[in-house]
Amino acid sequence: MIKIELDIVALSHSVTASHNYAVVLGEVDGKRRLPVVIGGFEAQAIAVAMEQMAPNRPLTHDLFKNTLESFDVDLKEVVINNLLDGVFYAKLVCVKDGEEYEIDSRTSDAIAMAVRFDCPIYTFEFIMDSAGVELEDSDDPASMTKPKSKKPEGAPRRASDYGSMSDEELAEALNEVLAKEDYEKAAKIRDEMLRRKPGDS
Repeated sequence: MIKIELDIVALSHSVTASHNYAVVLGEVDGKRRLPVVIGGFEAQAIAVAMEQMAPNRPLTHDLFKNTLESFDVDLKEVVINNLLDGVFYAKLVCVKDGEEYEIDSRTSDAIAMAVRFDCPIYTFEFIMDSAGVELEDSDDPASMTKPKSKKPEGAPRRASDYGSMSDEELAEALNEVLAKEDYEKAAKIRDEMLRRKPGDS
């Protein structure tokens, strides 16, 4: 089967599960989007890596990455290879000493690992046909924003007063939440700081 390459285009609150998030994957060479519902922990893990934050201690996905690298195992690609009863299945395609190994994975964990290894994410046509959504150029969902690069906007933004804070207060707040390892709030603060940079509007 021909593989379809995907990019992460957004993280947003899931419209179907109030306590979960959705990572939105988009075709590299197309307009279709593939929303995948994930948990809050996984959303935070993806946001931390995409925003290039440095946690005080390794998160679970960082630990797994460090372990693979310690044994000279490289993550070549992630493949979302099945969809059964609304549940996505994925595999990690790893390489060691020139040999490929496939490891079964939850899709959310696979995406978090792909971000850390900066490796491609693929799926197949039958999955895009079943669960993909095609967006027109004029579509601009409030919960889905495509970034200029491969980085998403970070963890989903809820109502907050970050917009009324000064740059100095934001920097101080960012240091505080990083010290507490609250990376979801850190991603929101980073969003606000990036929005204020000249040329980003």
